Amino acid sequence: MELAAEYQVAYDNNYRAFKKGISSTESIQYYTSWCVGYEKDLSKGETYNGPIEAAKAVGKLFPADRENVKILDIAAGTGYVGEELRDIGFVQIDALEPSEGMLEIARSKGIYQNHILDILGGTNYIIENDYYDCTAVSGGMGEGHIPCTGILEMIRIVKPGGVVAIAMREEYLNYVEEYQNKLEPLMEELEKAGIWEKIDRTVYENHFVGKTGVLFLYRVK
Repeated sequence: MELAAEYQVAYDNNYRAFKKGISSTESIQYYTSWCVGYEKDLSKGETYNGPIEAAKAVGKLFPADRENVKILDIAAGTGYVGEELRDIGFVQIDALEPSEGMLEIARSKGIYQNHILDILGGTNYIIENDYYDCTAVSGGMGEGHIPCTGILEMIRIVKPGGVVAIAMREEYLNYVEEYQNKLEPLMEELEKAGIWEKIDRTVYENHFVGKTGVLFLYRVK
Protein backbone atom coordinates (compact mmCIF):
# COMPACT_ATOMS: atom_id res chain seq x y z
CA MET A 1 0.00 0.00 0.00
CA GLU A 2 1.55 3.30 -1.14
CA LEU A 3 0.80 6.18 1.19
CA ALA A 4 1.11 9.93 0.92
CA ALA A 5 4.26 11.12 2.66
CA GLU A 6 2.32 12.83 5.46
CA TYR A 7 0.66 9.52 6.38
CA GLN A 8 3.68 7.24 6.13
CA VAL A 9 5.15 8.18 9.52
CA ALA A 10 1.78 7.66 11.20
CA TYR A 11 1.40 4.29 9.52
CA ASP A 12 4.93 3.19 10.45
CA ASN A 13 4.57 4.22 14.08
CA ASN A 14 1.23 2.49 14.38
CA TYR A 15 2.64 -0.63 12.72
CA ARG A 16 5.25 -0.93 15.47
CA ALA A 17 2.47 -1.32 18.04
CA PHE A 18 0.87 -4.16 16.06
CA LYS A 19 3.83 -5.80 14.32
CA LYS A 20 3.84 -9.55 13.82
CA GLY A 21 4.95 -11.45 16.90
CA ILE A 22 4.80 -8.53 19.33
CA SER A 23 3.89 -9.57 22.87
CA SER A 24 1.40 -7.82 25.11
CA THR A 25 4.22 -6.55 27.34
CA GLU A 26 6.19 -5.22 24.37
CA SER A 27 3.12 -3.52 22.98
CA ILE A 28 2.38 -1.79 26.31
CA GLN A 29 5.98 -0.61 26.55
CA TYR A 30 5.84 0.73 23.02
CA TYR A 31 2.64 2.69 23.70
CA THR A 32 4.24 4.31 26.72
CA SER A 33 7.20 5.44 24.61
CA TRP A 34 4.87 6.59 21.79
CA CYS A 35 2.28 8.38 23.94
CA VAL A 36 3.65 11.90 23.34
CA GLY A 37 3.42 11.63 19.55
CA TYR A 38 0.37 9.37 19.44
CA GLU A 39 -2.28 12.03 18.83
CA LYS A 40 -0.19 13.73 16.16
CA ASP A 41 0.21 10.44 14.31
CA LEU A 42 -3.35 9.19 14.86
CA SER A 43 -5.34 12.33 14.22
CA LYS A 44 -8.95 11.57 15.10
CA GLY A 45 -11.25 12.30 12.19
CA GLU A 46 -8.37 12.41 9.72
CA THR A 47 -6.05 9.40 9.88
CA TYR A 48 -8.05 7.50 12.52
CA ASN A 49 -11.86 7.19 12.57
CA GLY A 50 -12.45 4.09 14.71
CA PRO A 51 -13.27 6.03 17.91
CA ILE A 52 -15.80 8.16 16.07
CA GLU A 53 -17.55 5.11 14.61
CA ALA A 54 -17.61 3.30 17.96
CA ALA A 55 -19.03 6.25 19.90
CA LYS A 56 -21.58 7.06 17.21
CA ALA A 57 -22.89 3.49 17.33
CA VAL A 58 -23.10 3.53 21.13
CA GLY A 59 -25.01 6.80 20.97
CA LYS A 60 -27.61 5.28 18.67
CA LEU A 61 -28.16 2.41 21.09
CA PHE A 62 -28.52 4.73 24.09
CA PRO A 63 -30.55 7.64 22.69
CA ALA A 64 -31.85 8.83 26.07
CA ASP A 65 -30.82 9.08 29.72
CA ARG A 66 -27.16 9.03 28.71
CA GLU A 67 -26.01 10.60 31.98
CA ASN A 68 -26.94 7.37 33.77
CA VAL A 69 -25.27 4.93 31.36
CA LYS A 70 -22.09 3.35 32.74
CA ILE A 71 -19.47 2.75 30.05
CA LEU A 72 -16.01 1.18 30.15
CA ASP A 73 -13.65 2.44 27.46
CA ILE A 74 -11.34 -0.56 26.98
CA ALA A 75 -7.80 0.10 25.71
CA ALA A 76 -8.70 3.74 26.19
CA GLY A 77 -5.35 5.09 25.02
CA THR A 78 -5.28 8.88 25.30
CA GLY A 79 -9.06 9.07 25.54
CA TYR A 80 -10.30 9.28 21.96
CA VAL A 81 -13.43 7.14 22.45
CA GLY A 82 -14.10 8.84 25.78
CA GLU A 83 -13.95 12.28 24.16
CA GLU A 84 -16.51 11.26 21.55
CA LEU A 85 -18.83 9.74 24.17
CA ARG A 86 -18.57 12.80 26.39
CA ASP A 87 -19.39 15.09 23.49
CA ILE A 88 -22.73 13.34 22.97
CA GLY A 89 -23.78 13.41 26.59
CA PHE A 90 -22.30 10.38 28.35
CA VAL A 91 -20.71 11.18 31.71
CA GLN A 92 -20.25 7.90 33.61
CA ILE A 93 -17.24 6.68 31.64
CA ASP A 94 -14.27 4.72 33.01
CA ALA A 95 -10.96 4.13 31.23
CA LEU A 96 -9.12 0.80 31.18
CA GLU A 97 -5.64 1.17 29.73
CA PRO A 98 -2.42 -0.81 30.42
CA SER A 99 0.05 1.86 29.29
CA GLU A 100 0.81 4.30 32.09
CA GLY A 101 1.91 7.01 29.66
CA MET A 102 -1.25 6.79 27.58
CA LEU A 103 -3.47 6.71 30.66
CA GLU A 104 -1.84 9.82 32.11
CA ILE A 105 -2.73 11.75 28.96
CA ALA A 106 -6.30 10.45 29.17
CA ARG A 107 -6.44 11.45 32.84
CA SER A 108 -5.40 15.02 32.01
CA LYS A 109 -8.49 15.48 29.83
CA GLY A 110 -10.97 15.11 32.70
CA ILE A 111 -13.21 12.72 30.77
CA TYR A 112 -13.26 9.63 32.97
CA GLN A 113 -14.53 8.94 36.47
CA ASN A 114 -12.05 6.11 37.04
CA HIS A 115 -8.66 5.45 35.43
CA ILE A 116 -7.76 1.76 35.58
CA LEU A 117 -4.15 0.88 34.78
CA ASP A 118 -4.58 -2.72 33.67
CA ILE A 119 -5.17 -5.08 30.78
CA LEU A 120 -8.63 -6.46 30.13
CA GLY A 121 -9.11 -9.33 32.57
CA GLY A 122 -6.12 -8.27 34.65
CA THR A 123 -5.86 -8.41 38.40
CA ASN A 124 -4.79 -4.88 39.30
CA TYR A 125 -8.44 -3.87 39.45
CA ILE A 126 -11.22 -6.44 39.64
CA ILE A 127 -14.42 -5.37 37.90
CA GLU A 128 -17.66 -6.81 39.26
CA ASN A 129 -19.96 -8.98 37.17
CA ASP A 130 -22.73 -7.12 35.34
CA TYR A 131 -21.32 -3.72 36.30
CA TYR A 132 -21.40 -1.71 33.08
CA ASP A 133 -24.18 -0.88 30.64
CA CYS A 134 -21.68 -0.86 27.80
CA THR A 135 -18.09 -1.60 26.92
CA ALA A 136 -16.50 0.13 23.93
CA VAL A 137 -13.15 -0.53 22.31
CA SER A 138 -11.40 0.98 19.31
CA GLY A 139 -7.80 0.13 18.53
CA GLY A 140 -7.55 -2.54 21.20
CA MET A 141 -7.88 -5.52 18.86
CA GLY A 142 -4.74 -6.63 17.03
CA GLU A 143 -1.44 -8.48 17.29
CA GLY A 144 -0.34 -8.60 20.94
CA HIS A 145 -3.50 -6.82 22.04
CA ILE A 146 -6.84 -8.17 23.30
CA PRO A 147 -7.10 -11.97 22.79
CA CYS A 148 -10.26 -13.77 21.78
CA THR A 149 -10.90 -14.58 25.44
CA GLY A 150 -11.26 -10.86 26.03
CA ILE A 151 -14.74 -11.20 24.54
CA LEU A 152 -15.76 -13.35 27.52
CA GLU A 153 -14.50 -10.70 29.93
CA MET A 154 -16.47 -7.99 28.13
CA ILE A 155 -19.60 -10.07 28.46
CA ARG A 156 -18.93 -10.80 32.13
CA ILE A 157 -18.75 -7.16 33.14
CA VAL A 158 -21.73 -5.97 31.07
CA LYS A 159 -25.25 -6.14 32.50
CA PRO A 160 -27.89 -8.28 30.78
CA GLY A 161 -29.37 -6.04 28.12
CA GLY A 162 -26.14 -4.07 27.90
CA VAL A 163 -23.98 -3.56 24.84
CA VAL A 164 -20.51 -4.60 23.66
CA ALA A 165 -19.08 -2.40 20.89
CA ILE A 166 -15.83 -3.32 19.12
CA ALA A 167 -14.24 -1.26 16.33
CA MET A 168 -11.16 -2.77 14.71
CA ARG A 169 -9.24 -2.92 11.45
CA GLU A 170 -11.06 -5.39 9.21
CA GLU A 171 -7.93 -7.04 7.85
CA TYR A 172 -6.89 -8.12 11.36
CA LEU A 173 -9.62 -10.77 11.26
CA ASN A 174 -7.41 -12.65 8.80
CA TYR A 175 -3.96 -11.15 9.41
CA VAL A 176 -3.73 -11.73 13.17
CA GLU A 177 -3.24 -15.41 14.00
CA GLU A 178 -5.10 -15.05 17.29
CA TYR A 179 -8.24 -14.06 15.37
CA GLN A 180 -7.96 -16.19 12.21
CA ASN A 181 -11.02 -18.47 12.07
CA LYS A 182 -11.38 -17.90 15.82
CA LEU A 183 -12.75 -14.48 16.71
CA GLU A 184 -15.91 -14.41 14.63
CA PRO A 185 -16.61 -18.14 15.16
CA LEU A 186 -16.40 -17.48 18.92
CA MET A 187 -18.82 -14.59 18.58
CA GLU A 188 -21.22 -16.85 16.68
CA GLU A 189 -20.87 -19.69 19.20
CA LEU A 190 -21.71 -17.32 22.03
CA GLU A 191 -24.78 -16.16 20.14
CA LYS A 192 -25.94 -19.72 19.51
CA ALA A 193 -25.46 -20.43 23.21
CA GLY A 194 -27.80 -17.56 24.04
CA ILE A 195 -25.12 -15.54 25.83
CA TRP A 196 -25.45 -12.49 23.59
CA GLU A 197 -27.12 -11.49 20.33
CA LYS A 198 -25.76 -9.62 17.34
CA ILE A 199 -27.11 -6.14 16.82
CA ASP A 200 -24.96 -5.30 13.82
CA ARG A 201 -21.75 -5.98 11.95
CA THR A 202 -20.73 -3.02 9.82
CA VAL A 203 -17.72 -2.49 7.57
CA TYR A 204 -16.77 1.18 7.30
CA GLU A 205 -14.21 3.18 5.37
CA ASN A 206 -10.99 4.71 6.69
CA HIS A 207 -10.70 3.13 10.10
CA PHE A 208 -7.01 4.06 9.94
CA VAL A 209 -5.12 5.60 7.01
CA GLY A 210 -7.51 4.27 4.39
CA LYS A 211 -7.83 0.79 5.90
CA THR A 212 -11.41 -0.42 6.28
CA GLY A 213 -12.75 -1.08 9.74
CA VAL A 214 -15.36 -3.44 11.08
CA LEU A 215 -17.72 -2.56 13.91
CA PHE A 216 -19.29 -5.34 15.96
CA LEU A 217 -22.29 -4.58 18.16
CA TYR A 218 -23.72 -7.20 20.51
CA ARG A 219 -26.34 -7.14 23.25
CA VAL A 220 -25.64 -9.28 26.32
CA LYS A 221 -28.46 -11.55 27.42
